[in-house]
Amino acid sequence: MTTQQTNTTTGKFGLSKILLILGLSVLLCGEAWLGYHLDILANEQTQIKEDYSMSNNITFGLFSLDQWRERIGAVVDRQVTNYKITPAQKKAMQKQVEQQLSGMISSIVKEVNKPQESVGGKLKKFAFNQFVDPKDLYEQVPSFSRTIVNKVTSPRSVNRLKDIASSKIDQLEDETYDSTSVAYNQVTKSLYGKYKVSNAADFDKEITTHLADIHKVTYNYAYAMLACVVLVMILWWLLRNKRELQNTLFIMSLCFAFILLAVGMTAPIIDVDARIQTLDFMMMGKKVTFENQVLFFQSKSIMGIVHTLIEQPKPDAVLVGILIMLFVIILPLLRMIAKGIVILGNEKLSQNKVVKYLTFELGKWDMADVMVVGIAMTYIGLNGILKSQLSNLNIDNEFLKTTTVNYTSLQPGFIIFVGYVAFEMVLTYRLNRIKANDPVVH
Repeated sequence: MTTQQTNTTTGKFGLSKILLILGLSVLLCGEAWLGYHLDILANEQTQIKEDYSMSNNITFGLFSLDQWRERIGAVVDRQVTNYKITPAQKKAMQKQVEQQLSGMISSIVKEVNKPQESVGGKLKKFAFNQFVDPKDLYEQVPSFSRTIVNKVTSPRSVNRLKDIASSKIDQLEDETYDSTSVAYNQVTKSLYGKYKVSNAADFDKEITTHLADIHKVTYNYAYAMLACVVLVMILWWLLRNKRELQNTLFIMSLCFAFILLAVGMTAPIIDVDARIQTLDFMMMGKKVTFENQVLFFQSKSIMGIVHTLIEQPKPDAVLVGILIMLFVIILPLLRMIAKGIVILGNEKLSQNKVVKYLTFELGKWDMADVMVVGIAMTYIGLNGILKSQLSNLNIDNEFLKTTTVNYTSLQPGFIIFVGYVAFEMVLTYRLNRIKANDPVVH
């Protein structure tokens, strides 16, 4: 081959590498942009869910004496305000008054007619028998009863009774309170101001709409990130016969894998969310309802899990946190760095025992794939336990009806982390192929 042909071939290879690096750099920037915004949105979603769970926590709802007071008080007030005496009730009341008046007359007649020892008693008995006919009294009982009932059931009297009942109910409400009211008022005031709403209904609507939008966007970002990696693998397949470009492809692929790992570490991987959706029961003919009572909510990323474990006062929890950090975060990073050194380093550096051990031998200690299985099993286990426990709270009878929901779910961070683990396996396979084709890697 002539010198000119050699220079032309070398220039062609150099141009191919430059174009490859530029194209993959654009794709890499796209993946980084997607990962950055996915991480921000996913953590924003977690914060919104935490705000929602705080506002609708069962402590401030079903377990709050204030909430029971308000609901029961509203039912009783409504019953008192809307109370009207029906003709049937009026008739029954008159019958009761007649019985009471007839009983009083009978008692008086019996008392007067019993044997009297004193002169005054005998005179009273004589006068009563001369001027009073018990039969006439009994005949006047219905008219007396009617007059009494009409007086008691007049609008003015009923309104006075309503005022008395309402004042007593208000007094009882004022005397019935618990310690959650101040905290709840502070929480709702802060959250309503944060989301620019004025009441609970608007707050729930705003949260639901916002979460639905974020959920859609974050999953689209996650799938787009994986699509970037798939494009890299397709490019690998298309250039599989271009040995001179394999090292460049591999180094750029390591950058793609690093972004997947970083986002998979920091974005939430699982949400645990258990709620009582509705609790209904009838009281005085009116339905009393509690809705969206959050029993438990937690959202964690892998870094969040590590942080939580290390902060625990128990040594065994701290040890588990350190081990997860070592085998799931630190070792994968070291292995990626070592793979890059093997590909780009000089012969002496590539053959270094530590570098070779990290690259080829430490894979059995890399627990990222084990973490994927662990997260999946944790999700399956938690989901099953929550469904079982929540099903015990579902009640449907004539007195009470409760409906529970389990919103526990895997999050985009888990999808990204699974993508990293799968891509890392492909990287290991490609490295072995490159190493086999070129025993001395430059």
